[in-house]
Amino acid sequence: MSSLKEVKSRIGSVRSTRQITSAMKMVASAKLHKAQSQIENMLPYQRKLNGILTRFLSTDATFESSYTKIRPVERVAIVVFSSNTSLCGAFNANVIKLMEGSLEEYHALGKENILIYPVGKKVGMAVKKLGYTPQGDFQKMADKPSYSQAHELAGELMEKFATKQIDRVDLIYHHFKSMGSQILMKEQYLPIDLGKLTSESKEDTIRQREYRDDYIVEPSTGQLIADLLPKVLSEKIYTALLDSHTSEHAARTLAMQTATDNANELIQDLTKQYNKGRQQAITNELLDIIGGSMK
Repeated sequence: MSSLKEVKSRIGSVRSTRQITSAMKMVASAKLHKAQSQIENMLPYQRKLNGILTRFLSTDATFESSYTKIRPVERVAIVVFSSNTSLCGAFNANVIKLMEGSLEEYHALGKENILIYPVGKKVGMAVKKLGYTPQGDFQKMADKPSYSQAHELAGELMEKFATKQIDRVDLIYHHFKSMGSQILMKEQYLPIDLGKLTSESKEDTIRQREYRDDYIVEPSTGQLIADLLPKVLSEKIYTALLDSHTSEHAARTLAMQTATDNANELIQDLTKQYNKGRQQAITNELLDIIGGSMK
């Protein structure tokens, strides 16, 4: 009978865990819905801004910007986006794994020439464990995405690049594609790749090309492009932050749904085991009674 008590106790324990995972799934789902609204509201602005820049880049205008200059990489900065909490599947583990691969790639530069900006507690802990010093604490930004904080981070990166304190900046984050698909990305942030930016907005450029000559630009097209680039760079950090934030909640929703489904299956298996054990115990008692009455 002790084994039956153990099985019954385990059933109760799994049921309690199922209630927790089910509640966490509902909370994550609600947060996911809010995060999706934020990034969906951001996308039209992003497309329009990139479209404006792309249309002017397709002209013959010449301009100068410190953010487009390619230099030999002697010092690099890596901005890595993760979550502050666990229970979101392999979300953080995948980010940390890609970061470790990037650190191995830049290993020849030396630790003192690799600056890591960890946006999220989990990646911050991993950075310290690897022996690097985080370039700031961005846990609040990972929990509650803020454009002002993203703008400050972008400004710091742009200033260090423009003053040649760093020669390259990479971003590592999850891109939210759908509820069941979050794509891990590694992108070059600085120097900005104008060719890639142009190709991403090629269709929009073709649609608007016939109106290009109607623009009157003051003081010049080149100056407008140079002024627009910092805005695009600031917006890119905020978009990556929203992408990562939304992907985190999507990953956690899926993880908690999977955990709840597994708990349901385990409860069914344990219930069958308990019923079989109970039936066997009753059968043994009946056999003992019958055997005793025949003596």
